[in-house]
Amino acid sequence: MNHTFMQRIILLVEDNEDDVFFMRRALQKAGVDLPLHIVMDGQQALDYLEGKAAYGDRNQFPIPHLMFLDLKLPYVHGFGVLTWLRSHTSLHNIPVVVLTSSPEERDRQKAHELGAKAYLVKPPTREMIQEAMQFAEGLR
Repeated sequence: MNHTFMQRIILLVEDNEDDVFFMRRALQKAGVDLPLHIVMDGQQALDYLEGKAAYGDRNQFPIPHLMFLDLKLPYVHGFGVLTWLRSHTSLHNIPVVVLTSSPEERDRQKAHELGAKAYLVKPPTREMIQEAMQFAEGLR
């Protein structure tokens, strides 16, 4: 992906503070030392990705190298974020890993149909993070 503003950062779209904590811990255990940007709902995720509203400064809020996306989000559901992302050609190559509490096969299938690289069930583990980071490695 040749996006001018892309930097090696991770965007976490997660509305639960406990899950944010578990993600930070899993990243640390996996030895991932990339900046983690967090947005708390689906609309904030769209604003961040579009670089609008509070996220207009691309130096401060660069295009993510990898995105972890919860499905059950306020305002815009995770599937809505995925659908939106895949319809924007300048952003559709961002690897998205769905990280959710839903083990439902239909959710897993829909996530893959919408272009998610992986579907992980919470809480994240060191191994899950290491696996997910492989999707972003090809973008260096």
